Amino acid sequence: MVIIGPIGLTIFVIWYIISAIDNIIPSIAREIPGLVFISTILVTAILGYLGNKFVVGKFFFDTMDTLLERIPGVKHIYTPTKDVMSSFVGDKKKFNDPVWVKTNQEPEIWRIGFLTQKEMADVDKHNYVAVYLPHSYAISGWVIVTEEKNIKPVVGMTAASAMKFAVSGGVAGFHSDENIFKAPE
Repeated sequence: MVIIGPIGLTIFVIWYIISAIDNIIPSIAREIPGLVFISTILVTAILGYLGNKFVVGKFFFDTMDTLLERIPGVKHIYTPTKDVMSSFVGDKKKFNDPVWVKTNQEPEIWRIGFLTQKEMADVDKHNYVAVYLPHSYAISGWVIVTEEKNIKPVVGMTAASAMKFAVSGGVAGFHSDENIFKAPE
């Protein structure tokens, strides 16, 4: 079950995503299964390439971006979605500064998180920082505002490893399995 479960779930999720995208145009999906999915991937890749490599493409995408951020109603969907997407991928990744956060004094408890705001003086919180704390096994998390003295930089772990450590509930993210607790059999 330990081997078959993750493999089966991975295959199911991939198949579900391909089927969902393919069924956007069901008539084509019935005739040539997978064509809509492959076309979607190709169009997305071509648009990304054109948007990054050519001046006209950058101008077009910047103009569309500005327009979508100004349309009433649409801006409330587009802007947060763009911010969340750019937090995880692209040149402007936001979760690249992993820190340990003291969340309890007695007993002393530390959680791993990501420094998102290095100062909060604009909201009258001097010597405070904002830290995003991801939830385990979920794509959600929460933000806390805490004093700078309650955080320490994570040493010996990349941002990707820190995220893997947090999201996996602490069982992944280190370079070896030697530090992981294993219950006796």
